[in-house]
Amino acid sequence: MATLRNFTPRLYQETILETCSKHNCLVVLPTGLGKTKTAILSIVDRLNKYPNSKALFLTPTKPLADQICKEIKENTDIQDVFLFTGEVSPGERESLWKGANVIIGTPQAVENDLINNKVPIIDISILILDEAHNAVGNYSYTWIAKQYMRTARYPRIIGLTASPGSDLESIQEICRNLYTEDIEVRTEESPDVKPYVQDLEIEYIKVELPERLKEVKTFLENSLKSKLNEVKELGLVNRIDFSKSELISLQSSLQGRMVRGERDFQVMKGISLLAEAIKVDHALVLLETQGVSALKKFINKLKEEAIRGKVKATKNLVNDLNFRSAAIVTDKLINDEIEHPKLDRLLGLLKETITKNTNAKVIIFNNYRDGAVKIQETISKLEGIHSTIFVGQIKKGETGLTQKKQIEILDQFKEGLFNVLIATSVAEQGLDIPQVDLVIFYEPIPSAIRSIQRRGRTARQHKGKVVMLITKNTRDEVYFWVSRHKENRMYKSLEGLKERIKGKMEKQPTLKEFEKEKLKVFADSRETGDVVKQLIEQGIEIESKRLDVADFIISNRIGIERKSVQDFVNSIIDKRLLQQIKELKNNFESPLIILEGEEDIYSVRNIHQNAIRGMLSAIVIDFKVPIIWTKSPLDTAAFIKVLAKREQDGKDKDFGVRFDKKPLTTKEQQEFIVESLPGVGPTLAKSLLREFKSVKKLVNTKKEKLEKVENIGPKKAESIISIFEEDYKED
Repeated sequence: MATLRNFTPRLYQETILETCSKHNCLVVLPTGLGKTKTAILSIVDRLNKYPNSKALFLTPTKPLADQICKEIKENTDIQDVFLFTGEVSPGERESLWKGANVIIGTPQAVENDLINNKVPIIDISILILDEAHNAVGNYSYTWIAKQYMRTARYPRIIGLTASPGSDLESIQEICRNLYTEDIEVRTEESPDVKPYVQDLEIEYIKVELPERLKEVKTFLENSLKSKLNEVKELGLVNRIDFSKSELISLQSSLQGRMVRGERDFQVMKGISLLAEAIKVDHALVLLETQGVSALKKFINKLKEEAIRGKVKATKNLVNDLNFRSAAIVTDKLINDEIEHPKLDRLLGLLKETITKNTNAKVIIFNNYRDGAVKIQETISKLEGIHSTIFVGQIKKGETGLTQKKQIEILDQFKEGLFNVLIATSVAEQGLDIPQVDLVIFYEPIPSAIRSIQRRGRTARQHKGKVVMLITKNTRDEVYFWVSRHKENRMYKSLEGLKERIKGKMEKQPTLKEFEKEKLKVFADSRETGDVVKQLIEQGIEIESKRLDVADFIISNRIGIERKSVQDFVNSIIDKRLLQQIKELKNNFESPLIILEGEEDIYSVRNIHQNAIRGMLSAIVIDFKVPIIWTKSPLDTAAFIKVLAKREQDGKDKDFGVRFDKKPLTTKEQQEFIVESLPGVGPTLAKSLLREFKSVKKLVNTKKEKLEKVENIGPKKAESIISIFEEDYKED
């Protein structure tokens, strides 16, 4: 029997447990008030109710998983608690699963194991999803929860979050995706929570943008207005006051028109102008919220792209008069060592904090990796400051940390080897960093979720302080108010939704409802995307194997190569498509190409349309391989299911995968031999065989006669004859 140790549950945790023991529940609890320990109570409860079952605890990152694993081991007497992440090999995870009582893992690793039939979830009696606000869209939580509710004998889902989002639609989506039957919400003001809440002081420090930075701002604003006025003159919009998200949405809308074949000059010009506008808007954000160094680095990056790249939008922008003027003034500011006033205020805050308490720990949040580097360079001059940067994994050309290094840094910060952690968003979610005295927002962020999470890094075990640096009359002020309004809306939405949600969740069909079909499809083990997940959702048995040929095998007769529109065109350019088609044709009696996507196939890459038409013709006419067009992964999965049902209906489903090639007919062998000659493809091979009737006659022909065949000139004829006549030489 599982029992607790080393902690005594608080009243609100026991109250929440009562709900979680009866219903699938979304638990919304302020950061630092023991969401993980609340989940541990539920794990112990379920394992005691179902002694032969397991618990699965998922969390977004390895550092979080590592922390949770340690916490479960420290606070329960449960044996066999194992960590499942991408760093543990699939074979080892499969072996560990059998003997595990509690599994803590990252969703991507567990999702891949489920897709590949490596781990059974039928005996999982409780699924805990940490940072449950991620359970939207195509995030792994959504698909895992769906499979779990279909499969498990004793299903129970508990979602944990400090902030599920601000709008009602997002919260409802999370609840639908996690099959939520009840919601437990607490705030710092809830009567059963209030006794445990530490004092938190919040201070807002406003700074004025210096006149010389305002000069750069004016040039950038004029550049942005000029781009958007051009878009308006094209008749594509009727105003020019757009937020960054609106600019991106507008550009996406125009790109959609292009994909649908609307190759209109105004649309193409509008897309290019919006690309320029988005870049200028980003430059403004960097200037207003970060400073001169960040802007300078971004401008240099654009200049390099303009020289080396072929993107017209970038080339046009760096030649724009206003943008060039902004770049020149920025260079002068760098030379004069003028930076954003936030840096001076930051230095003052750190001096004051360390002077008062030499053991104080500080986290500085900055949205940008380059900004974090600049902050570290600046504060390293202060006596008593020992800082390190805490960012996500390595990206091209940027500062980055492996997950192993992240865990190491967190441990060193806890032990006092560093007293200042300069972090990007990777430190916002769930990390247990005790005794942080001060959290500094280098800039406000327009997200209720992220603001709550940043604040929650302090005042966990004792009094804490949050300071937010805000530049007056800039995006900083806009983002500050956006975040505050979203947070207020979030709690109102949760309270209203709690009453409406009880008993109204749709019943999820179980896997038994699909058993009547009993269809089976082999999938290449590298195919772990939406198509495979959709097939599994439709009750099809997927056997995942490394397939040398085809992405999906329906039967011994039918192999399917699936390509997105983009990949199809790319494979023409890199010349791998014909070989793939040949192998498909040589291995299956009825090969098939699925071409997936709604993009305009003639617009996705800079390749002549006739090259694409020629390849499509060759596949269908020369190789006689049909091409089926589908709109999306869902459409592809639906087609594969219909094909599998038609092929397997009433037949043996254990057809296996044939790794030996199907026997070639005499005609196919003749074509294969001739196609191997220099410069000879499928069409020309057929022409040569029609002309000479047999391979023997072709080999014995004279060069002069060979030259007379259509599309065989003197040079190609000479190459072919040399193959026939030259002596074989061993190396």
